[in-house]
Amino acid sequence: MADIGIEIQGTCSPGFEKVRDAFAWEFAQGNELGASLAITLEDEMVVDLWAGHMDKERTRPWKRDTLANVYSTTKGILALAAHRLIDEGLLDLDAPVATWWPGFAAAGKAELPFRYLLSHQAGLAAIAKPLAPETLFDWEGMCAALAQQEPWWAPGTAHGYHAVTFGWLVGEVVRRIRGKRIGDIVREEIAGPLDVEFEIGFGPELDERVASLVQGPVHPPGKDGPGFDLVAEILAHPESLLARTYTNPPLIGLQNRRAWRAAEIPAANGHTNARSLARIYAALANGGETRGVRLLSKEAIERARVEQVCGEDRILPVPSRIALGFFLPGPGESLGPNDRVFGHGGAGGSYGQADPENRLSFGYVMNRMHQGAWLVDPRARRLLRAAYACLGM
Repeated sequence: MADIGIEIQGTCSPGFEKVRDAFAWEFAQGNELGASLAITLEDEMVVDLWAGHMDKERTRPWKRDTLANVYSTTKGILALAAHRLIDEGLLDLDAPVATWWPGFAAAGKAELPFRYLLSHQAGLAAIAKPLAPETLFDWEGMCAALAQQEPWWAPGTAHGYHAVTFGWLVGEVVRRIRGKRIGDIVREEIAGPLDVEFEIGFGPELDERVASLVQGPVHPPGKDGPGFDLVAEILAHPESLLARTYTNPPLIGLQNRRAWRAAEIPAANGHTNARSLARIYAALANGGETRGVRLLSKEAIERARVEQVCGEDRILPVPSRIALGFFLPGPGESLGPNDRVFGHGGAGGSYGQADPENRLSFGYVMNRMHQGAWLVDPRARRLLRAAYACLGM
């Protein structure tokens, strides 16, 4: 059902009216329930919009400070935390993971380098041993299972999206080096200094501000690419690596529960809004610094977006092109006129991106989840096109 006459709130700098129009169009077409959109240019916030509702019943208006679960968009923030350690000389991309996590050496993984965790080449996208559902919320339990897991393919010979395990694999190394929980690292070292919000694990005090995720359409084959129904695919092939990735332990359908919000699952349960996402990526689009806060060196940004793999993905239904913890525009996928942009999207549609060449950052957060065979949701792609059109690109 289309949202006729939805009120778009927030600010839009002169010259960026096309972005506001594109955002409003998504609501008019019924593509959105609630959403926020933010864009920075030259380190200035030029678009900061929100609209719609936080709940399926449309009783709770989306507000300026509304937060939403952004699923795998969380991975980009975890990758940023790892790159900060590399900048500090505390983490070596090519050193074995077991350097910091001795138990990880089991099952033939003694020499597996940290680089393969960031590039999804480790062969650890799923766990073979059946796990109890509650293990999903048990950091130590998940890390122990991954330490004992034998890679599903020879590390470095192929890549496959580590949809859930990425968070514990990368996160455990970061946690061991920093000596803090991942949620605290992100809050204290990234979000806090920028005066934005990005929560990975939080208490009930924030629940009133969190939008409920609502399942939207599964897109059929068409102009947005081939259709893909994750649940149907899992049911049809329950023993596949894809199915194991999402069902051991079960992941689907938990996103609105208190236990999910309280846990630290840094591949999937970050909660934020578009303004915060755009401000974090603004640092990556402006030489590592935004509003006087330096998150990374310029060298780190260049290193982070160097292509590691490109082509067939062992998990995803589409080819992927991956750098070090961030995704690059995939084969045949346009995310603007610059093919060197980098970022990360999440299931359902959320997306964050940095464009250092044009000094532009982008954040998009929503609660009506769309599903299809793509790496970046069509809504985010349309909004990006509008943003670049405002720049005459």
